[in-house]
Amino acid sequence: MKTSDFNYELPEELIAQTPLEKRDASRLMGLDKESGEISHRHFYDLPNYLKAGDCLALNDSRVLPARLIGRRESGGAVEVVLLKDRGGGLWECLSRPGKKTKPETKLIFGEDELHATVEASCEGGNKLIRFQYEGIFLEVLERLGKMPLPPYITAELEDAERYQTVYSRQSGSAAAPTAGLHFTKELLDKIKSRGVSLCYVTLHVGLGTFRPVKCESLENHEMHSEFCLVPEETARLVTETKKAKGRVIAVGTTSCRVLESFTKEDGSLPAISGWTDIFIYPDYKFKCIDALLTNFHLPESTLIMLVSALAGRENVLGAYEEAVRQRYRFFSFGDAMFIGDTKTRQEEDIV
Repeated sequence: MKTSDFNYELPEELIAQTPLEKRDASRLMGLDKESGEISHRHFYDLPNYLKAGDCLALNDSRVLPARLIGRRESGGAVEVVLLKDRGGGLWECLSRPGKKTKPETKLIFGEDELHATVEASCEGGNKLIRFQYEGIFLEVLERLGKMPLPPYITAELEDAERYQTVYSRQSGSAAAPTAGLHFTKELLDKIKSRGVSLCYVTLHVGLGTFRPVKCESLENHEMHSEFCLVPEETARLVTETKKAKGRVIAVGTTSCRVLESFTKEDGSLPAISGWTDIFIYPDYKFKCIDALLTNFHLPESTLIMLVSALAGRENVLGAYEEAVRQRYRFFSFGDAMFIGDTKTRQEEDIV
């Protein structure tokens, strides 16, 4: 398949720039992965798509305030975005202006609170930068850093917590696992009261998730790798759900990638941590997930390819065209889709 097979037309005004006042007030499109049938609801209606015995897998990664605005010791402004912790205060970073942040360049952030030295350039034009500070680095970042919002969001974010899920707890992402942004604690409690299990995985999202696929043929694309973790409790819940013929529903493509990376052919999931560079696109055979809750993704992105692997390219592109017609909001702060068996509880009762 070609990258261009996953293109679609999106009016720029449908790219959501700010979150809604209420997280769960966003719209929710239901897409039946077998028939392609589409339904329209709101996110607070999600429990109607769920059944007792289902297991909802959520990514509990928390976004680092990883965008630092500072200056070069020699003069001139600099912007750095932390991407990957290499240990010992050394981070792989994006830097602007790149030509002015050569090796041995000294950087200063805040009121001399945080110092750094560019040690080397690395693949893709990124920089290896070593930070010097007193105290705990995460606390320094909380004081000095800003949220590294995606490049298609140009509006300022008034409340940084709106780019965090309400269940985030493991700091390390450079971007939010956005499918989870719609949940409130009250909605999660309502879902649990329906007999649905909640479990958590961790995948620290890298900015590579926004990079376009530049290869004409999908088979030639190399995925970025991301660190992930499956705790013991999650491994047990997912394995038991599969044995009991319940549904495992991934909240977001990140949770999906964790589960599909480590689930065995017999449906069992071990407790494990490691790196994944799994690339899921049509003809992939899913081992774990039965349904997916996700946002609307960029044209020609690896994420729309993953969604198409689950529901079929034609079904997905047809759903996206309908979303444009219905003026859905797209991308990180936009609306959501539930992809799976979309027969609601009420319809089952009638049958």
